[in-house]
Amino acid sequence: MSLRKDFLWGGASAANQCEGGIFEGGRGLANVDVCPAGPDRSDIITGRRKMLAMDKEHIYPAATAVDFYHHFQEDIRLMGEMGFKVYRMSIAWTRIFPNGDEEEPNEAGMAFYEAIFQECRKYGIQPLVTISHFDCPVGLIEKFGGWRSRKMIDCYLRLCKVLFTRFQEYVVYWLNFNEINMILHAPFMGAGLYFELGEDEDAIKYQAAHHELVAGALAVKMAHEINPENKVGCMFAAGSAYPYSCRPEDVWEALVTDQENYFFVDVQARGYYPAYARKRLERRGILPAIEPGDEEILKSYPVDFISFSYYNSRCIAAPGNDSEEAEGNLFKSARNPYLKFSEWGWPIDPMGLRITLNQVYDRYQKPLFIVENGLGAIDTPDEKGEIDDGYRIDYLREHIRAMKEAVEKDGVDLIGYTSWGPIDLISAGSGEMKKRYGFVYVDKQEDGSGTLARRKKRSFYWYQRVIETNGEDLG
Repeated sequence: MSLRKDFLWGGASAANQCEGGIFEGGRGLANVDVCPAGPDRSDIITGRRKMLAMDKEHIYPAATAVDFYHHFQEDIRLMGEMGFKVYRMSIAWTRIFPNGDEEEPNEAGMAFYEAIFQECRKYGIQPLVTISHFDCPVGLIEKFGGWRSRKMIDCYLRLCKVLFTRFQEYVVYWLNFNEINMILHAPFMGAGLYFELGEDEDAIKYQAAHHELVAGALAVKMAHEINPENKVGCMFAAGSAYPYSCRPEDVWEALVTDQENYFFVDVQARGYYPAYARKRLERRGILPAIEPGDEEILKSYPVDFISFSYYNSRCIAAPGNDSEEAEGNLFKSARNPYLKFSEWGWPIDPMGLRITLNQVYDRYQKPLFIVENGLGAIDTPDEKGEIDDGYRIDYLREHIRAMKEAVEKDGVDLIGYTSWGPIDLISAGSGEMKKRYGFVYVDKQEDGSGTLARRKKRSFYWYQRVIETNGEDLG
């Protein structure tokens, strides 16, 4: 069994990492806009430091990003030239509802996204739309405290209704929340949460997560009612957790780490809180307030498919194991001595993608969609202005090969693959521009300088051939 003939090849981005234009078209301010580059970013995205407005002391990369707002026609044309079948993108909530709780949507924002969808249609590209990709209006954070409040559910569903109704002609694939498990690791970026001194942070995170889980299930219900063709997926940051050794304590810690991530998908795919999660949350006294009817909602409206990001596996050592630390996608773990590492210290583990695909498919038996996978690296144009990013080709080739083995040899049901950042964009974790992922280079530098001109990298032509041959020619 090879990849399906209608396999959805493409790329993925987030509004806050590529659009810019945050003060144009009536857009309001969002949490991701006020996450600065530099040393304070970590404390802000994790909710340890409150920042709900811009100041003059920091640089805010989302303000201009790579200006997709003014370049979307050119960028989508380049995606079309590569042969994209799908473009995973997100809606900026505050382009539609600037404060988050208006009764009527902002027409300028609606028109902007409709123009994007029309441009995609011109090149035969199907949009895969993330409704909330690390995106919470500052107005709702000030008013409700972000997703710690149940009132967020109605605001989110108002956004969903507008999107499902207005864009049903263009979009049938939707994701409710991006990397929902990141609420545990970057709660301000993930859910607009910041914490006051003395608050039980874990209790707030899991209560906010419960609100998102209920909202996500109700979004599935609404999507199916508005257009029976709609398919709604969940999305989580994946990457199997390996035990650092065969020491039973390491094996246990790795299992617990996997369960922490799978919890969110267990609820959205199976429709209930798994026993391990309920027991642990009860034992710690942080089981969320579950209102009457919530459990029925979760049970009645599971997701249609499961999507995830995969950048690396994780290696988990129990306390007392003397292990060196490695970096990762906002996750830290032990350094796996059998793997190579990227410039940012992330493990490179193609086989880990095959392992992850098998584990997720075995667990849920629902169609899967890889919606993020890529290599962040420093790309330097040569004297001719060309970018030979063979290291990116090597990374992607081996991951796609592992993906194909999961389908062809293991029987995993896979809908598609969208590499992260088809065109260079701002890094979510670090806020850096120099950490590039794209097949297309954007002339923008760390200090904000540059012409924003687009330039094809060597990987552009390589990926074009991969798509053309449905993954048969990996170069």
